[in-house]
Amino acid sequence: MLTKGDDFPLHQTPEPVAYPGTDRNFYDRYFFNGYSPDGETFFALAFGVYPVLNVVDAHFCVVRGGKQNCLHASRTLAMERLDLECGGIAIEIVEPLNRLRLKVEGEGIAADITFAGRAFPIEEPRFIWKRGPRTIMDYTRMTQNGHYTGWLSVDGKRTELPAGTSGTRDRSWGIRPVGQSDPQMPQMVPQFFWQWTPINLAERSVFFHLNAHPDGSPWNTRAVCVPDGAGEAEHIHTDTATLNTSIQTGSRWPASSTLRIGNESFTLAPMSRFQMRGLGYTSPKWGHGLDHGALEIEREDIDLNAVDPARPDNLHVQMLCRVTNETDKTGMGESGLGVFEQLAIGDYAPLGMTGLSDPV
Repeated sequence: MLTKGDDFPLHQTPEPVAYPGTDRNFYDRYFFNGYSPDGETFFALAFGVYPVLNVVDAHFCVVRGGKQNCLHASRTLAMERLDLECGGIAIEIVEPLNRLRLKVEGEGIAADITFAGRAFPIEEPRFIWKRGPRTIMDYTRMTQNGHYTGWLSVDGKRTELPAGTSGTRDRSWGIRPVGQSDPQMPQMVPQFFWQWTPINLAERSVFFHLNAHPDGSPWNTRAVCVPDGAGEAEHIHTDTATLNTSIQTGSRWPASSTLRIGNESFTLAPMSRFQMRGLGYTSPKWGHGLDHGALEIEREDIDLNAVDPARPDNLHVQMLCRVTNETDKTGMGESGLGVFEQLAIGDYAPLGMTGLSDPV
């Protein structure tokens, strides 16, 4: 079967682009988040393509005033991977690796937002995670900070994005658990620990991520500092950064924490919280790659003050943080905004976490 992608130099196998291989868990995903300079408005979008499952899904969320308004959509892929629209959520690639446009219209939620990158995207170390003989994850991810222009609207209340609205996007592709769970996986208490801190400072971006085993030993980690306008060769990488994490009492959500990269020390102080299930992550109904038929669209409204932090689908969060660095080499200090994303499932000894989702 030939599709639009076959007219582009995208092929990775002798097959047409419609055929990605034999692993049912192959996926291709876009992620975006953004926030106003005062932190009052936060938005996020996720768009996933699952070629072997023949599914595409998309989600868009807005957080304001302690409420998270979410638009979910899923449809049949029909093997056409270049139709980046699903249930009123669409992505337009205006300039690859630099400018992308997001358009949303549905269930009282709308947006027209353009992302412009601050520098060339970073390529993170390849994520490979095995459980016994099974490869659970094997994927590549690129990440990029940028600025946003445009507007968004919820229930007729339109907001123009102010100057200085910034955020992060990523693109990942490869193998992750998607769709229905595999009944032949070994039965055991799940364990997964993930932290990610993309930060927007005045003249540069800072990135850190950590995947770790239950004892705290990392299986994938990296910190990168990227000056504005930097090309790929100008990224500064290190594997020796550390994130000293504090946890909110009665939860597994991060509190004020400190990221150390070389001689620099960044304080991350949470301002607000975003529940990642609004984008399908760990959502029982809207989990990534689940088959909802030809087309299904649904709105979900989350009262962030009423969320149970111990419920497994609420573990995955992004905390919008005010970030300060009093140790930068200019001696003047610097500040900005960023997110502290964390998903802690199961045991994690360094933070005293035990059980599936028991609060600390």
